[in-house]
Amino acid sequence: MIRSPGQDEVLDVVGIGFGPSNLALAIALTEYNSEVPEADRISARFYERKSAFGWHQGMLLKDTTMQVSYLKDLVSMRNPCSRFSFLSYLHARDRLVDFINHKTLFPSRMEFHDYLEWAAEPFGGAVDYGREVVDVVPVEEAGEVTHFQVLTRDGGPRAEPIVQRARNVVVAGGLRPYLPDHTTLSDRVWHTSELLDRLETLPAGQTRTPRSFTVVGAGQSAAETVAHLHGEFPEADIHAVFARYGYAPADDSAFVNKIFDPEAVDHFYTSPDNIKEMMFDYHRSTNYSVVDIELIDELYRRLYQEKVAGKQRLHVHNLTRLLTVDVGDEHVEVGLAFLPTGRQDVLRTDYLVLATGYRPTDLHGILGSAEPILCTDGEGRVRVNRDYSVESTLPGPARIYLQGPTEHTHGIASSLLSNTAVRAGEITKALAKQLVRDIDAPRGPAFTAAAPV
Repeated sequence: MIRSPGQDEVLDVVGIGFGPSNLALAIALTEYNSEVPEADRISARFYERKSAFGWHQGMLLKDTTMQVSYLKDLVSMRNPCSRFSFLSYLHARDRLVDFINHKTLFPSRMEFHDYLEWAAEPFGGAVDYGREVVDVVPVEEAGEVTHFQVLTRDGGPRAEPIVQRARNVVVAGGLRPYLPDHTTLSDRVWHTSELLDRLETLPAGQTRTPRSFTVVGAGQSAAETVAHLHGEFPEADIHAVFARYGYAPADDSAFVNKIFDPEAVDHFYTSPDNIKEMMFDYHRSTNYSVVDIELIDELYRRLYQEKVAGKQRLHVHNLTRLLTVDVGDEHVEVGLAFLPTGRQDVLRTDYLVLATGYRPTDLHGILGSAEPILCTDGEGRVRVNRDYSVESTLPGPARIYLQGPTEHTHGIASSLLSNTAVRAGEITKALAKQLVRDIDAPRGPAFTAAAPV
């Protein structure tokens, strides 16, 4: 193994992943360091396996908007005066007045992605893009874990890992596309996470224009994909397949939305397991397999108008389950089962789009050698403290913090933007409180943004 460029330097924090969650942490660390004496400042570095910053780029469809208020950006719920707020971004882009005149709480998804890129840019020197963490090794001294060796690799599995030592590790591995059993991505079978990239590679020419798409899924991404393909390919048939009777509306009413309030995390964390399960069941309609009511109405309007015109391109296969996928050179044969009767049919389509959601990144593949010291519950899930640190079987000052998957301990908002700013602040406070700097090694420079934005 190769030691890090800092040789014996031990950073206070290494962040795994650099999406919105660890970007919010980077901002919180920068703002903390600007307010404390130099001796108390925190050093940090982040590693991101992607080659550049990006957030759900495959679904930056035109006319799609955020489902959370712009005030739930990376900082405002923690520090409304931050120079990294969405309002500061608008001012920097000379669009603040125009946005105010727009009279909306929900910017377009494309604009919010631009905001995230704008906020990430000053941290480019503190992030190693294109470098994947392949192991986290606890270092024990006198029966205590004092720090970790974080192994990262660049350039494929044969590249020699580089080691960076750190007193704390913050994991924000994000989400990975979920694929139904017996499905494999190919040139004709896609996941919505890659939709725009796949559409850009379609063969050009009128004779090669797709004649049909099939979209499997009942959530927001599925409905957005159906609407997008229906609009962009006016000669193509669009088939929507889902096991529900119809698209279910998201519940974003004011009282229910309080499930995303910061104090709701405390309520959830301190609740018994049966109450946690009850809260999840009651409020799944805020986030899981639900669709904005305006989009539902728009799709129904299109479906009805096509029936009136006598030329139907939008086909809804409700109460239907995907059974098989047979990929050919020119089309995909999709085996479907109609649940009420069990009748099975085969639908021939040019392209199959799986809007089947995401699952949290598997911690086993990230933490590796650290996994044996992590405490788990009866279902094999890691036990997470209120400050997002993982309970360990060994004592010591070193900590691993999780920015997801913590839904089982911290509630529905764990995987969403709603609580990102507050969580980053809580982790920063925990790091500042728990840091022990008694290892005989240089600490590394204090963490900060490279330049004002």
